Amino acid sequence: MEQLVFTVRRQEAKLVVPAKLTPRVHLPLSDIDDQEGLRFHIPIIKFYGGSHFQSDKDPVKVIREALSEALVFYYPFAGRLREELPGRKLIVDCTGELGILFIEADADVTLKELGVPLQPPFPYLEDLLHDVPGSDGILGCPLLLIQVTRLTCGGFVVACRFNHTMCDGTGLAQFLTAAGELARGRQAPFVPPVWERKLLSARDPPRVTFTHHEFDELVEVPIEDLDHRSFFFGSDEVMALRQLVFDQDQLGRSCTSFELMTACIWRCRTIALGLEPNEDVRVHFVVNARKKYKPHLPTGYYGNASAFPAALTTAGMLCTQPLGYALKLVIEAKEVVTEEYMRSMTDLMVLRGRPPYMGAHSFFISDVRHVGFVDVDFGWGKACYTGLTSSCARALPSQVMRLFNFFVCGKNDKDEDGALLLLSLPPTSMKLFEDEMQRLLKHGYHILSTLQT
Repeated sequence: MEQLVFTVRRQEAKLVVPAKLTPRVHLPLSDIDDQEGLRFHIPIIKFYGGSHFQSDKDPVKVIREALSEALVFYYPFAGRLREELPGRKLIVDCTGELGILFIEADADVTLKELGVPLQPPFPYLEDLLHDVPGSDGILGCPLLLIQVTRLTCGGFVVACRFNHTMCDGTGLAQFLTAAGELARGRQAPFVPPVWERKLLSARDPPRVTFTHHEFDELVEVPIEDLDHRSFFFGSDEVMALRQLVFDQDQLGRSCTSFELMTACIWRCRTIALGLEPNEDVRVHFVVNARKKYKPHLPTGYYGNASAFPAALTTAGMLCTQPLGYALKLVIEAKEVVTEEYMRSMTDLMVLRGRPPYMGAHSFFISDVRHVGFVDVDFGWGKACYTGLTSSCARALPSQVMRLFNFFVCGKNDKDEDGALLLLSLPPTSMKLFEDEMQRLLKHGYHILSTLQT
């Protein structure tokens, strides 16, 4: 496929500050926020089509002003992080004078030319989200970088990079939703932001009451050159996978699509990597814990509030047992997350000096389809695509590389809605993964067709 070539004209990055005076305070992050495994920046991207209702409005101006107004309510985003010793506790320094980085840009390309359907990875990402030199550190750097790029068709792209210690996907979506509401004329966000990071801070005295395999200290495996791909799972694909586990303890009927897809991908990925049968393998996934607490965390809480439980087995068991075996492990691992589990994980951060998570042959996957990104509307309607830009490998401050894979909302070439898996693997393993996944799906389709005849 011929690579798309277009030109982007960027203005110099400028700070967007709160539209009104905000408190000058120092705010500690929670012990969940400032763990080692979240000390990195992560990009998202949103593609919007033009609208004749808004043809006289400039999306750059509208969004920049809305962000400034939103920062009045979410003023910690305009601050900077610093680290207190001992303990490496992160504090947000809110001076009221700083802000988030904003880039205005124009591209001589249409939305249609960028891809139909829009599916990651996006080879032109660096054009739509400029990496401002010196802006991607954890301490003393802007917590948000946003580039709005106008397209020649009247559409535009909003690309954003955020410091994960400040919020999770749900928290960022809440902030962007608020900016969208203000852009459309509201005087204040529909959901007021709640800081209250002390709710997720360690107990006194801290005590670990669960086994947290996500923080096991394992021998690291070097990460090779990676191939980045996206795979579509629509209703047909999910139903085909469901057929494979219908007769195994009724799991096929009771499990969620996320659990089913994760079990399938974990198994196919392990087969593709060709690991020794006795090697330990694990899958980690994000569990939103906001409703695990009693009472629930306040509506509007935008800090990190997730756990990363792990399902464990050996490569031999995972690859030779039916899909239902992997599915059962995934379901059981998700169910372990309770309020006490979260309290135990929080205390572990303090007792063990904020260790990084995951080790050798760990597969990390996060489902961001339901965090709220798809609902962000700046006045031009919902985005054509919204979510992560690709799966990614990140070097954490410990210099350990971690792979992050995602489910996002997307479409296939038939314009059908579904889930896109954003996956990274070595090139040789990627082909084996695709072959194994197609084999599983073909088997499921066969069972389904047999039942229908």
